[in-house]
Amino acid sequence: MGVKIVAMGSYIPENILTNADLEKIVETSDSWIVERTGIRERHIASPEDATSDLAYRAAVKALQKAELEPEQIDVILVATACPDYLFPATACIVQAHLGAKRSACFDIEAACPGFIYALEIARGLLSIPNYRNILVIGAETLSRITDYTDRNTCVLFGDGAGAAVVTKDNSDSDILSSYLKGNGEVHKLLMLPAGGSRKPASFETVRDRDHYLKMQGREVFKHAVNGMQDAAQKVLERAGFRSEDIDWLVPHQANIRIIEATREKLGIQPNKVYVNIDRMGNTSAASIPIALSEMEDKGLLKRGQLVLIVSFGAGFIYGAMLLRW
Repeated sequence: MGVKIVAMGSYIPENILTNADLEKIVETSDSWIVERTGIRERHIASPEDATSDLAYRAAVKALQKAELEPEQIDVILVATACPDYLFPATACIVQAHLGAKRSACFDIEAACPGFIYALEIARGLLSIPNYRNILVIGAETLSRITDYTDRNTCVLFGDGAGAAVVTKDNSDSDILSSYLKGNGEVHKLLMLPAGGSRKPASFETVRDRDHYLKMQGREVFKHAVNGMQDAAQKVLERAGFRSEDIDWLVPHQANIRIIEATREKLGIQPNKVYVNIDRMGNTSAASIPIALSEMEDKGLLKRGQLVLIVSFGAGFIYGAMLLRW
């Protein structure tokens, strides 16, 4: 069985929040943000839009490119840390918008590597005879859980969505190897403290701003670089390739210093790394599908190229895949 990524699509909100805008609301500067993160602007969803709206628009583009009707989709799988609701699943709302009445639908919460985890789940589902076409979406509205009084985190995050149509045939698979790993012992380094069963919403949680994400930046950086390098090397070993064989490294767009450190550790040339963090910021599970969609639209991805995607995120969890485009 060959698992095929037949089309990509993305949606980026029109509203742009620049570093100059942030200078007006928090103690920071454009030079400080660019030097430490590589980010110059990020896109922010309109107040009337939720994660499902962004996901739906990305999905429509991917389906159009794949020349598939919504009724042909067997599963809708949404990776997000910012669902519309705790339940029902955001995928169910996307299904209703699309009119994909035949599809199963569910969400996964795997933070920034969510799209990679979702692709792995889709690959497993496609081994079952009942399923042929799966819509995999990474979508986030991180602006809704960002504390714009915290200068260390509010400069990082943006909103967006990316979608892939994944199917199967009898040819060689587009997914050559994968590697997933978790390290839950350091789960408190990056988290949203309140709103779940551990710390339900209360006067105190609202007062203490515990419904916004919290991050221990230096420790996150250390674990991110080591984890991304390890995941990338493991996935290359499993497929029998070396880093010099790679045509494109498409890393999670979290921080330019993390991207650069990962690239250097892997020994990959700068011109083989796709970077859009300067325009997008960190869009979590949407980061990699947005990048792949942009690359496809720009004609950067050629048939037969080796593409390494790798990510890390809250949990702490890591994921990497080696694709034959």
